[in-house]
Amino acid sequence: MKVAILVDGGFYRQRAQACKGVKTAEERADELIEYCHRHLYERSKKGKNKYQHQLYRIFYYDCPPMRKTVYHPLTRENIDFAKTDLYEWTIKFFDELKRKRKVALRLGKLADEQAHFNIRQDMLRKVLNGSRTLNDLTKNDFCINVEQKGVDMKIGIDITSLAFKKQVERIILISGDSDFVPAAKQARREGIDFILDPLYNHIKPDLYEHIDGLYTCDSDYRPKEST
Repeated sequence: MKVAILVDGGFYRQRAQACKGVKTAEERADELIEYCHRHLYERSKKGKNKYQHQLYRIFYYDCPPMRKTVYHPLTRENIDFAKTDLYEWTIKFFDELKRKRKVALRLGKLADEQAHFNIRQDMLRKVLNGSRTLNDLTKNDFCINVEQKGVDMKIGIDITSLAFKKQVERIILISGDSDFVPAAKQARREGIDFILDPLYNHIKPDLYEHIDGLYTCDSDYRPKEST
């Protein structure tokens, strides 16, 4: 089969860091490409022979890093995100992907005019149940909240275009949400084999009826068993 692999970048970077640890921009880019290529190998139904599908292209969807200065409610300082390590890392990461063969970047925009800090959910629960107080909060107990614009739309347009133009026979989407469902339904009606890779992230049970398969290539993404 000719295969297109679509990657929800924000989701992938978050899961990769949580499951595989912090890496340099170059290491993370190499890791992503190697992971995508693992999707091209498949065993026969009898499990004896392993064969390789043809890669059409890897589409990577994300937003440029934020350059806005945002006020921190706890430290009462203005943080210039254009001068942060995350900004520099993300720019290098995108540059590395641009150099990779058969990779296309699809960049949306950040709604940075609405960017603000929120207390992390785990810390908020501790404050509400009384196990922590407001005086216990530190700078790292807050996270930046900023929405992406255009990423989901670009994913949907590319799925539909690939299907209508018969450019591929299989689409693999690495994502953790269900915003792609309308485009996936259209692709399946056009005869596309649609595979979702949620990196072992939990998905809603009713999502199964809109895909042809669910598959994650790496057991490192499996939830760790509690001891």
